[in-house]
Formats: sequence, structure tokens, C-alpha cells
Amino acid sequence: MSTQIKLAVVYYSSTGVVAEMAREIAEAAEKTGAEVRLLRAAELAPQAAIESNPAWAANVAATADIPVATPPDIEWADAVIFGSPTRFGNIASQLKQFIDTLGGLWAQGKLADKVYSGFTASSTTHGGQESTLLALYNSVHHFGGILVSPGYTDPAKFADGNPYGTSHVDAQGNNPVGDTTRTAARIQAERVVKIASGLKAGLAAA
Repeated sequence: MSTQIKLAVVYYSSTGVVAEMAREIAEAAEKTGAEVRLLRAAELAPQAAIESNPAWAANVAATADIPVATPPDIEWADAVIFGSPTRFGNIASQLKQFIDTLGGLWAQGKLADKVYSGFTASSTTHGGQESTLLALYNSVHHFGGILVSPGYTDPAKFADGNPYGTSHVDAQGNNPVGDTTRTAARIQAERVVKIASGLKAGLAAA
């Protein structure tokens, strides 16, 4: 059994903030030696809604080459990091719809014993970031997954302050993803790969 970690970074992003965070996480994980698939949840919004927001339309065009996530991607992975903007304190419907397609894998026990983690973004400081990640993690418990949050396992985590996962406040597009968020993303990616590697090595030796 190869001990190289296979990581799926599965995200939904409308205006591009979460997409940028996803790329940061994927790149950090690749630097640790993981094999990474960067994947996006399929868009569900009508084209008219997308075109009504220039940032949304621009992000759809900019990420068109990123593959759409499928259940086989999750079956392939040893670890999965989900990303979503907060929507009324919950994950976006696009990511939830993808998670809902995993019922077949769940019924076969193929979602269990993988490492899972999550990241998010909101427009305002108290816009539901923590509740979004906690809502996401409800699904992980149903999977029988192994939840790996960043916690405060690195001093830099006290700068971004979210132990549940990387999060960013974009202030209605006025606060681009900066060093604090990128550092948090790196810490989270490295921790997920580290814990998943330990678990996989243990299983290989068993």
C-alpha cells in the first residue's frame, strides 16, 4: 500500500474568494508530497443570476477548467477538505447537493475512516463562519469520518482565530485573501496531510 496521501479539495465558490482559498490549500498539500485533486461543486444557479453579478460571472469563467467533483473522487481520496461560503450560517446549496450525491458510497461504508476538514468565507466578521463549518461537520459524523480541525496547533492560528477551519472575511469584496488567511490555509492543509499520513501508515502496518 502506497503511503502517499490522496487528497481531494472540493469547494464551491461564487465570487472567487473560496476558490482562491482552495488553491492555497491544494498547493500547500502538494508541497507536503500529497497527490491532490482540486475540484469544484457544480453550479446550480441560473445563468441570469450569475450574469447579474460581474464578480460571479468572472469567477465562473476563471474556474471553468477545474473539474467538477464526482463521487468517485471521494472514493479515491484518503482525505477530503470541503470549502464553501457561508449561506445563512450553513454551507452553500451547491456543495450540499454534491454531498447528497454521496449516499451510495455512504451505504457501502466507503466514506468512513477518511480524514475530513473544512474552510469557509463570509462577507462580515460575524457572518456565520463557525456555524457553517459545524454544519458541514455534521455530515462528517454521519460518514464515520475522522474530523481533523486545525485547532490552535500553531501559534499563527491565534491570528486568524478560527479553530474549526480556515475562514476569511471578504467585506463585500473589499478585503482580498491575504497572508493571515493563506497561513491558516497552509497550516490546515499540512495538518490534514500529516494526520492522514499517520493513519494510512498505521493501516499499512497492521
